[in-house]
Amino acid sequence: MQPNADPEFDRAVGDGEPAAAPSHETPPWYALYTRSHCEQLVYEQLVARGFPAFLPKIDIWSRRGGIRHRIAIPMFPSYLFLCHVMDKFSFIEVSKARGLVRILGERWDRLSIVPEAEINAIQRVLYAEVPVIPHPYLREGQRVRITHGPLNGVEGILVQSKPNKGLLVLSIDLLRRSIAVEVDATDVGVA
Repeated sequence: MQPNADPEFDRAVGDGEPAAAPSHETPPWYALYTRSHCEQLVYEQLVARGFPAFLPKIDIWSRRGGIRHRIAIPMFPSYLFLCHVMDKFSFIEVSKARGLVRILGERWDRLSIVPEAEINAIQRVLYAEVPVIPHPYLREGQRVRITHGPLNGVEGILVQSKPNKGLLVLSIDLLRRSIAVEVDATDVGVA
């Protein structure tokens, strides 16, 4: 599954230099809550308006008309992410997106921020093109860091499933949602 293959997203998120922020700071990430099945609609509207949005997707098998095929669905149903310095004007522009319920937080100047490390971990999983499955949100358990391979440095919670294989659970704490990636248990160390 390819992450957002959007040059505007790469340029906006890649250099991290919005006009209002100093060049050494990356804008914060915000979680946007959408109506059911409106994630793509909100994503397209925001990108069209020049906002650097991130909608992670996973591939699943679907059966329609008796034929099985793979489809891409949002990794976190009803949520997508926005990396932008949020002033009142930006908040109003983002809020105009059809299908958007709200930006998570108390009010426009007290929005909840998603830690950049959590977004980076999700992006690394997408770029590594490893199988991803939805997983219940976990708060308890051993926090580990991958020490080898394409996910080197990614941290998450390890759930042991077989002697040599394990599930690495990556969470977005603000959303209370998680995904799981199968990893070689010998490639992990305590975080």
